[in-house]
Amino acid sequence: MAKDSIKIRMPALGGQGAVTAAHIAATAADTAGYYAVSNPFFGAEKRMAPSESYARIGTVPIYDRGEVIYPDIVMIYHPQVITMGKSYTMPFYAGVKENGLIIINSDTDLLTDTDKKILDNLNVKVLTKDFTQFAIDKAGTELATNMAMLGALFGALGTVSKPAIEEGIKDRFLKKYTASGGTATLDSVIEKKFKKKMDLIQKNLDTASAAFDLTAEWADEVGLVQILEAPAVEA
Repeated sequence: MAKDSIKIRMPALGGQGAVTAAHIAATAADTAGYYAVSNPFFGAEKRMAPSESYARIGTVPIYDRGEVIYPDIVMIYHPQVITMGKSYTMPFYAGVKENGLIIINSDTDLLTDTDKKILDNLNVKVLTKDFTQFAIDKAGTELATNMAMLGALFGALGTVSKPAIEEGIKDRFLKKYTASGGTATLDSVIEKKFKKKMDLIQKNLDTASAAFDLTAEWADEVGLVQILEAPAVEA
């Protein structure tokens, strides 16, 4: 049964843009007619250091903004979150709710037999895909990995449209947001890579859209049940 609100935990490493992805996810969900909030959690602001970001989306008002202990969805941005324990939450699926979803950015299956048994008992679906290579193929750079993960999230949910995602991405990159020093630095690197902001936005849109389609098809194939109920008024 679809829920009136969900919590998303995004363990990542510094420099991967998970803070940006969480912000865009909340903005896109808001555009689609949901209540939504996002917030980051990290220690040292340096590349490859553990980082977590959270997003909450619902058809009802959301009042809590702290750490997500019991997520409906877990998004693993880097294999080292699992293989080297570079995460504030271990094991990475700790607290995941029944009938939930885990998306792992990896080119290999990182789950142990014990992991698989635990998750199977909870009816948690797991998608493992090399979204970094996917981003390179679609956008020409690994810096778009967060956009691939974002598209995958909404492709699996199925209740936030591509136009809403587009608005979220444009809102983020056509305005000046600084969530942290690391995020500002990442924005600068991305802009230099593509030279023109509109080119950057289009690359991100194309990557998110392709990942959306891929994951929507996967969700149908594995029988992923609807996790989040649709908003009363869709944008």
